[in-house]
This record gives sequence, structure tokens and C-alpha cells, in this order.
Amino acid sequence: MLVVSLWRWIITHRLSPVARNSNVFFSHAIVVVAHTTKGWIVLVLALYAGSLWLDMGAALRLWTRSVATILLLFQMGFWGNALLANWIERYSTQNGETNAAGVGTARLITFLGRVVLYSVITLLILDNVPGVQITPLLASLGVGGIAVALAVQNILGDLFASLSIALDKPFIVGDFITVGNEMGTVQEIGLKTTRLRSLSGEQLVLSNGDLLNSRIRNFKRMEERRILFNVGVLYETDTALLRVIPQMLREAVEAQAEQVRFDRAHLARFDSSALTFEVVYFVLSPDFNVYMDIQHAINMLIVERFRAEGIVFAYPTQQIYLNGSLELSRPGR
Repeated sequence: MLVVSLWRWIITHRLSPVARNSNVFFSHAIVVVAHTTKGWIVLVLALYAGSLWLDMGAALRLWTRSVATILLLFQMGFWGNALLANWIERYSTQNGETNAAGVGTARLITFLGRVVLYSVITLLILDNVPGVQITPLLASLGVGGIAVALAVQNILGDLFASLSIALDKPFIVGDFITVGNEMGTVQEIGLKTTRLRSLSGEQLVLSNGDLLNSRIRNFKRMEERRILFNVGVLYETDTALLRVIPQMLREAVEAQAEQVRFDRAHLARFDSSALTFEVVYFVLSPDFNVYMDIQHAINMLIVERFRAEGIVFAYPTQQIYLNGSLELSRPGR
């Protein structure tokens, strides 16, 4: 007991200040183990060690060994839980801003690690209780587990889907995604559901299984944005002006040279009420607001240039041409 107490004092008073400034997990682990070592458990184990030199009956010896083993298993559970908590806390602090996906994966791994730890500790404790046989218990749990799995297969499907999302990382917290007709910013990736914040403000809750079965568009990972827009002019526009309109459109786009890459501008279609020019360019930023600012500036330049050249934008109209001298041919004439 004295040795353990001295070891705990040295670790907590000498090594703990050094471990705070260290990135070595082993030094943190020693401090965590020292802090979570329960003095009363050490006392009971020390008494049990002393009792080994005493002459006692077989039944009493069995119970004292069982109590000591169970307390040691409890202590191991305390250590394992504290080490997992310390690891995820340090990992989240170091990588929270730069690797949100990794933090989400680490939290899920921590949860699964706790489940495994608690399950193993519980089974070992039951195995050390005199008179308790865990083999029939494990067999019954296996049969019952199959029935439960069939009953909650949707929940288990979402659980394994969350594990797939954590490992594959099709999206992370903060990404703007679309799933079918739904779109929004990822707020939280849970064990069963993922929560999105839509553009209109409400929260969308989608099951993880449905997400993985859908086509997901992740706009956050867009490196550049391809833009296509059309400009229509009247059919009466002079042919010479029609030839220079593509150059005007190109100059309007290239005026934003630092943020865009021009692709093409052509007279693309003869629509019902307009000659339609098609323009394609790339915005060198995935930010939607940046794109809208650039498009606004391009549109203003096009309007100013067209008005200066006397080019009229087309709008939906219909014209009826009447020819009074037109005679309809009839059979027999």
C-alpha cells in the first residue's frame, strides 16, 4: 500500500506537470492510470495479498480470491475508460479544427472500444463469481442475440452505416450536401441519424442507412465551379454585331480574371424568340457567394456593353406577319 501510494504521489506531483507539455501518449497514460487508481481498491488488494499467508478454509479462500479478482477487474475498467477518454480528448483538441472527419471517426471508435471494454469486464466479473457459469449464459445470449438482431435490423443497419460514414468519410460535419431533393449543412453525424441544417433554417434528420443508399453531392469538396449561362438577342440584330458578341461576352468574363477561367462563348441556338449565345466559364472558388458576386459583375458589364453598341436583349414575344397578296392553292386550280 505504501509503495503504491508513493508511486501515485511521484506521478501526480512530478510527472503530471511534464506530461501536460508533452505530446507523448505514454506519459499521459501513466498520469491517467495514477489518477484513476482507487485507493480503497489498492487497500483491499493489499489485505488480500496479506491474507495469502493466513490459514483459512477453502470456501473463505475462494470468496476472498473472487472479491479481489472482481475489484481488480473494476480497477482495470476504470483504467481503460479513463485512457479512452483521455485519448479522445487529446485527439479532438489537436485535430478538431484541421481534421473534423478524423475526430468523428475517433469518437465512434472510442464508443465501440467502451462497449467492448464493458462487455469483457462484465463477463470476466461474472466468471469469477462463485457458482455462476457463463457458458450457458453466452449460449442463451447468442440465441437471443439473433432474435434481437432480426427485430432491430434497421437500427443495426444505421449503426453499421454510421461506422461506414466514419471510415469512408463521404462527408463530414460542416459540409454542404444534397441527398435526393434535400440539401443542407451537416451538423451532426450520430450513430443512427445524421442531422442537416437546411437553407431555410429547419433541421433535417436522415437515417444513416438511407444516406448511404442515396446519391450524395458534396459541394464543400468542390474545387471549382463550372458556370453556364445564356444571353438572347433579337433576330433583327445586325450580322456584324452578332459576330462580335462572343468577344464582348468573353471580355466581360475575363474582366474577373483573378477569380475565373474563361472556357467558351458561342451562338448556340435559334430559339423561338431569340438568338441565344451560350457562355461557359469556371469560378476558381467553391464559395457560392463568390460565384454570385462574379456573375453579378459579369451581367452588369454585358448590359453596359450591349447598350453602348445598341444591341437589344430578346424577351418572349410573338410577331404575326400578314401578306395580303398570298393566295392559297386549291386542288383543281
